[in-house]
Formats: sequence, structure tokens, C-alpha cells
Amino acid sequence: MRIGVVEDDDGVASALVDALEANRITAHRMARGTELLTRHPDFDLVLLDLGLPDMDGIEVLRRLRQVSAVPVIVLTARDDERSVVRGLRNGADDYLVKPARITELLARIEAIRRRAQRASASSTDLREFGDVLVDLSGRTLEVGGEQIQLTTKEFQLLAMLVDSPGTAVSRQHMMDHIWGDAFVTVSRSLDVHMTALRSKIGRPGLIETIRGFGYRWTGEQ
Repeated sequence: MRIGVVEDDDGVASALVDALEANRITAHRMARGTELLTRHPDFDLVLLDLGLPDMDGIEVLRRLRQVSAVPVIVLTARDDERSVVRGLRNGADDYLVKPARITELLARIEAIRRRAQRASASSTDLREFGDVLVDLSGRTLEVGGEQIQLTTKEFQLLAMLVDSPGTAVSRQHMMDHIWGDAFVTVSRSLDVHMTALRSKIGRPGLIETIRGFGYRWTGEQ
């Protein structure tokens, strides 16, 4: 398990990293929220302080949730009810007040890990829409019984769309999630890959363009 520790206090961060690694958990310390926003794909879980030097932790959490579902445990000195509520409402999976007991922190990490495993085990990896079949685990696409070869990014785009049919997915979310950097603009590259994906599927109407926002998998041919 890889955990990102977002903490600007050197002493606290060092103690957390040492405790995690003593329990065979790989930990990487970051002192700024912006670093997490660019490195979030590297981690299976994040420990997030709210009092960061570059931006408030709640804002970091809000921006992170626009591009990633990585589990987050807020670990902060703020113990007022308003901060707890804001943290949970903005996407935190758990909230702990410093100084946290390591045994309790490890138990909460394990609880989140078990929930993620159960959710993964209960979900199906096959998506079927008429004669279009997408295997998310096998990373394959079949149209009319014929297997269609896709590039890595083409399949990633397809997977994002078919995993939530009928749900509008923003261009920004696609770029952040697939190209892995919340601050890199790759709009033209997205257009090229989306055009190629539509051409390979060959079923007009399956992918709907939402002008000024993004795309939606309609499932309708």
C-alpha cells in the first residue's frame, strides 16, 4: 500500500512516515497541497493536514475530488464541528484529530482498505450495450463480435465513459485523470484521441458531445 502524507510540520511528518513504514506501508511525505494535486495517481490513500502553507486543506480536498477518488483521511489539529463537517462533505473518507494514536490510525486505514476491496470484488468488469462489449479488466472492446484494437489512452477514455453511462464527464476531469496532472492542458490531444475512439467504435450516437463541458456515454445507437 502506498500512502501520501501531506503535512508541512517536519516533526509530525517524520513520525507518521516512520510509523507507517514500521508497519510495512510505503509512505511519501509532501509539504504542499499542490504537490498532492499533481501526484495523486501515485497513492492508494492520502493523509491530509488542513493547515498547509500554500492553500487550505479543504480547498486541496475539493480540487482533488474533481480529478480523483483516492481515499483521504484528514489528519489535523482542527477539532471544531464545522471543520469536521466541511472535511467530510468535501470528500474525506475519515477525519482524525491530532495527535492521533498510531494504532487507531492504522485501524482506520485498514477499514478503508477493506471497504475498497469489497467494492472492487462486488463490481462487474463487463459493460454491454447492444453489440458493443467492453471488458474493463481485460481492457478489450468488441463491436459486432469483432475485437477492436485501441491505444492505452483510447481505452482509458472509453472506460471512464462506460463506467458511468448516462453521466456527463467533463473534459477537465478526463484530462486530469488520464494524463495524470491537474495543471497540464492537453485539450488538443483529448480531441484527437476521442475522434479516433469514435471512429473505431463505428456506432454514431454512443458518445454524445456536451458542448462547453465534455462527453457522455448514452448507450444508444
